[in-house]
Amino acid sequence: MGSVTAERVHALKATYFDTADLRLRAAGITLRHRTGGTDAGWHLKLPAAGGREEIAVKAPAGAVPEALARLVRARSRGQALAPVARLSTHRVTQRLVGPDGTLLAEFADDRVSGQTLPAGATLGWREWEVELLGADAALLDVVQAHLTAAGAAPSTSSSKLGRVLPPPADRTGPRPGWAASQGRQQGTAGAAVRAHLAAQVAELVRRDPMARRDLPEAVHTMRVSTRRLRSALTTFRPLVDRALTDPLRIELRWLAGALGAARDAEVLQTRLLALLAAEPPELVLGRVLPRIDAAMTTRRDRAHEQLGAALSSERYLQLLDALDLLVAEPPLLGLARGDAEPVLARLLRRTWRRLDRTMAAADRANGPRVHELLHEVRKDAKRARYAAEAVQPVFGRPARRFAAAMEQLQESLGDVQDGVVSREVLRELGARGHLAGENAFTFGRLHAREQAREQAALLRWPQARAAVSRPRLRRWFDR
Repeated sequence: MGSVTAERVHALKATYFDTADLRLRAAGITLRHRTGGTDAGWHLKLPAAGGREEIAVKAPAGAVPEALARLVRARSRGQALAPVARLSTHRVTQRLVGPDGTLLAEFADDRVSGQTLPAGATLGWREWEVELLGADAALLDVVQAHLTAAGAAPSTSSSKLGRVLPPPADRTGPRPGWAASQGRQQGTAGAAVRAHLAAQVAELVRRDPMARRDLPEAVHTMRVSTRRLRSALTTFRPLVDRALTDPLRIELRWLAGALGAARDAEVLQTRLLALLAAEPPELVLGRVLPRIDAAMTTRRDRAHEQLGAALSSERYLQLLDALDLLVAEPPLLGLARGDAEPVLARLLRRTWRRLDRTMAAADRANGPRVHELLHEVRKDAKRARYAAEAVQPVFGRPARRFAAAMEQLQESLGDVQDGVVSREVLRELGARGHLAGENAFTFGRLHAREQAREQAALLRWPQARAAVSRPRLRRWFDR
């Protein structure tokens, strides 16, 4: 038989912060300052895969710490973060202990008083919570049966805060004016494009706090969303009013540039360190690792500092507002009211023909011009890939296969452009080492290896070109 520990009493007070129109709550974000208990301080809870991520900051009550305010800026959009609710909880806890002394679960009996701020209505209620500590989930069924027998009923709210604050406004759905025409847009090219734009805007904003903290792949995925948005506004230009979307494309290019500098620095550092690690130790002469590491770390830190400044700028917030408006009230032209398949297929044909012309030009080129044109091929392949991904909900598997082929072409040419950049850096670092009286032999070896990799990619180009030129890949739009 198990046993329970002695009761412990806690006095908890939590003040929740949000914008006046509860933008954080609408995005599933919780920001609070708490006193009492073992986790006093500031807590920010962000949506994450499989649940929510919590970030804690030890700071006194008052203004929201800048470290947390910065992480929700893409949601608050510069609006003031002020107290919107206060919860006071008298908590009595007991722990269930197994026969062998293992802690199984903690039971909390809470008497809660909640108030909306400023000076809003006050509510009071009692609730029981059970948290598993070291027990199997099956224990919850046993505990629930006992609590139900004692007169408990499942809560109608997923959180204490949900009992106090009103349901969040839907800030992601269409604004007035779109709803009236939405029924006519179903199955149209405009509806398909709008859905794609909405998904990319949502992903961009979701990745914002991750990119600010430089989490793995966060800058990359945010950059991809930015590029996909810009590519969509280019590919689907005949469907939208360019007077409104062309300025957006300029701003998206600016943001992609800020994200790209940070991402490119990450990729280049990883590439050069991997290249060096593959060298036999006896061929690594001089201060090669320290020079690469110092130069790339400096470049990477500078790029992330500039990215932080861009994400904290008014220009960025204005771009986010403009993207929200684009999704809510898309400036669609008459062609957008046409059936999705024929209209979008026509635009995909245009994208493919542009890529085909660039590939043909690369086939005819010689010397340095080959590198320039293959870089253009890579960019056009990326645009074709993004276009196919955007219309995949309409065309299904054929669009997915075409996008995969474009991605393969894009990656096959990656070593050409990446090699150009890395060789320039290696040449510069080798020259610095030589001028400092160091042995630059290893930098020369790494430069030659990058050149060989680049040449191998060039030799693969005809095969890659043939692979994406198969007629069956584009039958779904080229008819």
